[in-house]
Amino acid sequence: MTDRELINMAFTALKQAYAPYSGFTVGAAIECEDGSVCLGCNIENAAYGDTVCAERVAVYKAISEGRRKFRRIAVAANIGSYCMPCGSCRQVLSEFSPEMEILCAREDGRYVSYRLSELIPKRFEGEK
Repeated sequence: MTDRELINMAFTALKQAYAPYSGFTVGAAIECEDGSVCLGCNIENAAYGDTVCAERVAVYKAISEGRRKFRRIAVAANIGSYCMPCGSCRQVLSEFSPEMEILCAREDGRYVSYRLSELIPKRFEGEK
């Protein structure tokens, strides 16, 4: 799968976002080690703390389907700047694949690429 295909899937996912409070819709497409892709969108709630980011929805969907290793994730929003995962999403992603690639797209389709370890260099690691 190309970067562009994964990013297009993230833009498709953002169409399902539920963001009546902020109007900020985000989509994510996570590519699993087995080549499958899980989509996620942000889901807001009137109790703001119960809001869930698109990246975590995609990760949790993949985990609930038995996948634990990820190659990369594309994150997209209809904004002029690159849509970057928040700190909570970075931590959740690092739990499973600390070296995965992160593709951050903006509304015109342009994107940048990072290794997750660049975005969260000193991640919290609990004892396993």
